Amino acid sequence: MNEAKGYKKILAVLGAFALLGLSGCGQEETPEADSSLQATTEQTSEAVAQEATEETTEAATEEHLDYENQDEWDFESGEMQSPINIETGAAEAMTTDGSLALDYAEEIIDVVDNGHSIEIEDGGQAKIAGRSFELAQFHLHSPSEHTVDGESFPIELHFVHKAQDGRLAVIAVFFKEGTENAAFQAILDDVKANEEATVASGLSLNVAELLPANKSYYHYLGSLTTPPLTENVEWYVMANPVEVSAEQIAAFNEYYQGNNREVQPLGERSVLKYEE
Repeated sequence: MNEAKGYKKILAVLGAFALLGLSGCGQEETPEADSSLQATTEQTSEAVAQEATEETTEAATEEHLDYENQDEWDFESGEMQSPINIETGAAEAMTTDGSLALDYAEEIIDVVDNGHSIEIEDGGQAKIAGRSFELAQFHLHSPSEHTVDGESFPIELHFVHKAQDGRLAVIAVFFKEGTENAAFQAILDDVKANEEATVASGLSLNVAELLPANKSYYHYLGSLTTPPLTENVEWYVMANPVEVSAEQIAAFNEYYQGNNREVQPLGERSVLKYEE
C-alpha cells in the first residue's frame, strides 16, 4: 500500500489536495452578527488565500502528522484558529440569506490514504449565500475536531472549497452512530479494495448521503486545522449529524483514530446560526 499511497499523494498534491486541512479567515470581524458573512465576501484577500494553498500543499507532502504533540506544530497565524467548541446558546441568529446549494459530482476522481486521513478527490460546486465555490476534496477526522456544547462526535467530514478569487470555505459534517450509510461504506470498500493499486478506482458515489437533509449550520471564521494553520477560511458546520453504523466507525478507526486537532479558543469571534 505504501507505493500506492506515494503515487496517489503525488496526484493529489498536483490537483485538489492543495487545499487539505481546511480552515480560516484573517480579516477583522465587525461587531454585528450578519456583517461577518458580508465581511468575508468583501475583505478576504486572494493573495492570502493563495499563500494558504501553497503552504497547505507543502504540508500535504508530509507522511504523517504527530497528533500526540500538537504543540510542536508549525504555527504562523494569530488568534482565529480552528477547530472550536460551538456553544449553541451563544450563537447569534443569521438574518441575511445564508442558504446552501450543493451540487457535487458522483464520479469520484480518487480515494487517497494520504498518511493522516482518508481523502476523496471530487468535483462540483457549492453556492453559499449566493457565492460560488468549487469543491476540491473532502476528508475525515476521528473523533470530530469541532465540538458542540463540549461534546464530540465519532467522525467529522470536511468538504473543502475554493472560490475563483481564492477564498476558501469548508463545510463540516458530523457523523453519529446509527444506521449504516451506503456512501460511507462505498468509501471504506474502495480504500480496502485498492490498497495495492496505483490507479484511481473510478468510484461512483452518492455524495448527498454524506450530508444532512436539513442544512442548518453554524458559521464562523477560522483557520486550517493542519500546519501551517493559516487563517483565512470560512467555516460552515452542519447542525444536524449524519448517521453511520458502529461497524463503519470501527472500520474507519482501523485506518485513523485521533487525527483531530485540539479545540482552540474562540476569543472575540462571533458564531452565527443559520436555520434552514
